[in-house]
Amino acid sequence: MTGKLNGSCFYNLSYFYVDCAVNTWRSSCGTMPERLTEMLMDTWTPLIILWITVLPSIYMAPMNQSQVLPSGSSTGLKRLTEEQRILNRSKRGWVWNQMFVLEEFSGPEPILVGRLHTDLDPGSSKIKYILSGDGAGTIFVINDKTGDIHAMKRLDREEKAEYTLTAQAVDRDTNKPLEPPSEFIIKVQDINDNAPEFVDGPYHATVPEMSVVGTFVTKVTATDADDPVYGNSAKLVYSILEGQPYFSIEPHTAIIKTALPNMDREAKEEYFVVIQAKDMGGHMGGLSGTTTVTITLTDVNDNPPKFAQSLYHFSVMEDVALGEPIGRVKANDLDIGENAKSSYDIIEGDGMDIFEITTDAQTQDGVIRVRKPLDFETKKSYTLKVEAANIHIDPRFISGGPFKDTATVKIVVEDADEPPVFSSPTYLLEVHENAAINSVIGQVTAHDPDVSSSPIRFSIDRHTDLERQFNINAEDGKITLATPLDRETNMWHNITIVATETRNHSQVSRVPVTIKVLDVNDNAPEFASEHEAFLCENGKPGQVIQIVSAVDKDDPKNGHYFLYSLLPEMINNPNFTIKKNEDNTLSILAKHNGFSRQKQEVYLLPIIISDSGNPPMSSTSTLTIRVCGCSSDGIVQSCNVEAYVLPIGLSMGALIAILACIILLLVIVVLFVTLRRHKNEPLIIKDDEDVRENIIRYDDEGGGEEDTEAFDIATLQNPDGINGFLPRKDIKPDLQFMPRQGLAPVPNGVDVDEFINVRLHEADNDPTAPPYDSIQIYGYEGRGSAAGSLSSLESSASDSDQNFDYLSEWGPRFKRLGELYSVGESDKET
Repeated sequence: MTGKLNGSCFYNLSYFYVDCAVNTWRSSCGTMPERLTEMLMDTWTPLIILWITVLPSIYMAPMNQSQVLPSGSSTGLKRLTEEQRILNRSKRGWVWNQMFVLEEFSGPEPILVGRLHTDLDPGSSKIKYILSGDGAGTIFVINDKTGDIHAMKRLDREEKAEYTLTAQAVDRDTNKPLEPPSEFIIKVQDINDNAPEFVDGPYHATVPEMSVVGTFVTKVTATDADDPVYGNSAKLVYSILEGQPYFSIEPHTAIIKTALPNMDREAKEEYFVVIQAKDMGGHMGGLSGTTTVTITLTDVNDNPPKFAQSLYHFSVMEDVALGEPIGRVKANDLDIGENAKSSYDIIEGDGMDIFEITTDAQTQDGVIRVRKPLDFETKKSYTLKVEAANIHIDPRFISGGPFKDTATVKIVVEDADEPPVFSSPTYLLEVHENAAINSVIGQVTAHDPDVSSSPIRFSIDRHTDLERQFNINAEDGKITLATPLDRETNMWHNITIVATETRNHSQVSRVPVTIKVLDVNDNAPEFASEHEAFLCENGKPGQVIQIVSAVDKDDPKNGHYFLYSLLPEMINNPNFTIKKNEDNTLSILAKHNGFSRQKQEVYLLPIIISDSGNPPMSSTSTLTIRVCGCSSDGIVQSCNVEAYVLPIGLSMGALIAILACIILLLVIVVLFVTLRRHKNEPLIIKDDEDVRENIIRYDDEGGGEEDTEAFDIATLQNPDGINGFLPRKDIKPDLQFMPRQGLAPVPNGVDVDEFINVRLHEADNDPTAPPYDSIQIYGYEGRGSAAGSLSSLESSASDSDQNFDYLSEWGPRFKRLGELYSVGESDKET
């Protein structure tokens, strides 16, 4: 196969025919062996090159029209001259822009891809061929004399499918281009060298159990790196290697479906399927890849619940608490999850109102509980019929039968030592408040419900009867009165009666008893409040002075009815009279006018108040009537006689206001005088009293190192501390002078460090020493001081016994200090 491009010819005939042979073999027999391909190359290549060389004037017909460039391009056709015509045929110049080379083809020598030739080459070897572009010089090498292009390396189409190169003929001596450069492509032809791969494998899929044949399960996908356009290298066919006869796969779509009907999850839940993908359309010689698919059958509700046993036996004590579980039943379901959930119910039996059954959400058990109290003496056993039914029913399988099951439950009630039982849950007793001491006000009864019937003893819980107003007979439960009652003080009494078995004191029962105190007429009526009536001096005869009411602590059944009257000796009272009102109140009326405060300011009117009880009770209350001065409208203004001595128009309120003003003025004057006295006092404090000088004058700094060097630290030695009997202020007096053991004598020349160590040793070993958080005071100034110790901590003498005159000899500062102390002493004496 030759091509002329601007006078250059490309020869690639051998590979065309070899390619045709290889493709023919593939289409009929599959992949051609590598050795056979090499043989074809070795056979065809010399023959075709020879044929092209012998017949240079004959231009062969194109083998592949897709490889011809348009004739109108710069690399288009050139018509031959008349001298080049042979046999009356024009030499047609074909333009080739593609070459082909098989991938993965290798041999002992580089592979000839094609040949570059130009008509300008007279065969004198003055033409030099140059190749540039993708892989030029490394992958593809051109013989600059012959124009042969060889592939130096094994090529892989999956890495690079084509290479674009540029060819040019130049003068070997001058390197001047003889023709314009021509671009062409070398394509790597695919061979089946890649097996299919399942990139997403292994796979996991689910399908409901009991599915029909052909139910979709999942889809798998394999990829082949070979060229899908060229040949069948990438044409895949799928098949099942393992997993039959349960599942099938469509060869081209790779869709996995069920192949058997009614696969039961309870029989087998998981299947392991191996899928194969084979290229070359599945023919012999194709490459293959496999993957696994784990298919799990999901559950459907195709199984009813089933009790493990048809009869259950339970026993329960009769004193079991309400709501307490007494047993569990279990209906097993081969399904799982929501499909295995069941509900329980009691559908028959003589204890449907005594027991109930609920479902345990965690274990799916039926829990039987007590709904009402049990009594061994009344009924000793119960028989129940329990049903378990699925909650979620699949209508596809309802024809298979009811999704429920039943079982019988027998419950035996066992006798328990029960506490006493009162005849009533509560008691209400009534007693009159005048009941006699030790009189019986009521009775409570209780019995032992057990077969043994133990005797009962009664008692009162004294926490509910702190005043001990009631007693109870321990044998018969009769309640008696211990102290007098008063309805007006406490109308209700709430006590608790305790019943205890004599044979088992732990069996105790309690019952509340409410005692209502009934009323008797034992209280006389009296005024509701302390009334004080006011009578105007200008009042008229028959005028109502006051309306009074009475109260009675008793509570008669028909209500209160009071009778009012004056004392017998005051029936003919000349000043006042009384009148009973319909609302059980009393009106006080004046008989005449002309009352005067100067004549009599206050009148006392005794009134007898009686009730309607049996026997009737009465009391005498005195009403105070005060004569007052009133306005023309009858409004009281003043009720005191002293009001006459006041100036006209000056009331008591005005007098009080005047007195308040006078007191306020006196207070202001006193405050003003006090402030003036404080202002006249001198602001300068005497020198003897000016204690601030102690702070102001201590403003000198020390001498630094000079004072340190001049100071003899030996003065801090305390030879008196050697004996260990100095007074201690941190322990009790009787322990101060106990001899201390284990302390070595300290020489007089001890320094401060050793002195402190001795004290620390004392604190560590002496049991009478203070605790660690106490303060150790080292206040010894040394021997030979004329002033002695300045510390007041260990001074036994009082301030009055001390003389501070010697301080004047120590300098001006100490002299001033002595004066201050001396002045203080003189002031005290003064």
